[in-house]
Amino acid sequence: MNDLAIQAKKLSKLYHIGHAQRRHNTLRDQLTERLTSLFRRNGQGNVDDILWALKDATFDVRQGEVVGLIGRNGAGKSTLLKLLSRITDPTEGSATIRGRVGSLLEVGTGFHSELTGRENIYLSGAILGMSKAEIDRKFDQIVDFAETEKFIDTPVKRYSSGMYVRLAFAVAAHLETEILLVDEVLAVGDAAFQRKCLSQMGDVASHEGRTVLFVSHNMAAIDNLCTRAIYLRNGLMAQDGEPSEVIASYLSDLSKSSAISIADRKDRQGQGHARTISLELLDASGNAVGHPISGQHLVFRLHYRCETGKVLRNCRVSVTVHKADTPYFLLSTDLVDKTQLDLHDEGFIDFTVDKLPLTASTYDLTTYIQSGPDIQDWVERAAEMSVVDGDFYGTGRNYPPGWRGKAVLVRHSWRHSQ
Repeated sequence: MNDLAIQAKKLSKLYHIGHAQRRHNTLRDQLTERLTSLFRRNGQGNVDDILWALKDATFDVRQGEVVGLIGRNGAGKSTLLKLLSRITDPTEGSATIRGRVGSLLEVGTGFHSELTGRENIYLSGAILGMSKAEIDRKFDQIVDFAETEKFIDTPVKRYSSGMYVRLAFAVAAHLETEILLVDEVLAVGDAAFQRKCLSQMGDVASHEGRTVLFVSHNMAAIDNLCTRAIYLRNGLMAQDGEPSEVIASYLSDLSKSSAISIADRKDRQGQGHARTISLELLDASGNAVGHPISGQHLVFRLHYRCETGKVLRNCRVSVTVHKADTPYFLLSTDLVDKTQLDLHDEGFIDFTVDKLPLTASTYDLTTYIQSGPDIQDWVERAAEMSVVDGDFYGTGRNYPPGWRGKAVLVRHSWRHSQ
């Protein structure tokens, strides 16, 4: 039992979401709140909605283990890390932590914007219980890793987001803590920096024997880096075991609910005579796909509904795949077929990609419907699509490091002559 770094027993966190939390600065505020609470208990007035962000999480983590936490947004992953970091208290249950904890849950957690990079390194170390001598030994490594030497004596409020996250991760990873908790903050950095961070986490676990809990939507990183994975679903522990098996269960569950509803989106443009109501991702057999794989045969199915009884003539329907402001490719009915497309009532358009050319990352999907010169419906970032690595070239070899999420894959051949 002495080799356990973390012991969680029925760890739970409850939130009240019926109304905003308020500070009670006056006696009148406190009396009003007490009377309101009394009415709620007596069945009068609105009863607050409650949300168990995490419920009955029970597990042990041994020293030196690298544990990946996976699950959909809102599954309880970040809540679990906040409880283990003592940022928030559990509603029920307990967690025993053996060793100093370094956490990177949000970009620049614990940093003071008015202080310089140098000052924040020493501040973070002091908060973690490090002596000045300990921080001095690691200082040069931290600055070198973060690549912020020129700006180390500049207040961090003037740092770019990339510099900020590089320094924050460097501090968390290099200070001498026994346990490292990392949330999905690495997505802020570029591909080269993400690869550098993953390598560093692997080193601190395998060579330094530190314990790592790592939240990520990058299944390839979880599979390669972690010795174990925990799948959280709706605040509950759904599975705990070998990364490949847990990831397979997670992706299978995603596939069962892959249709993405857009019908209720308010941030849309156009006349609205025809609207996109949902998007589906399907494989070659028509089965729903939660996380597409590089090189996979993939169908983008756009469901539409016409809001009038009229037929909309000469229509164009498209789906754009992009990330931030960078477009990767456009699927559009008018690019590949000159046939006039008429829309009425309800239906769907299938866009078929024989071999998905995307590297592993998360991409945005934007939908567009036009009839004649008129825009009918335009939904920016209607949905997200997370792609995982696959054997695109059929050789068992992957693209070079640093290309993930930054390029498309193209089928090609080569010939040598002398």
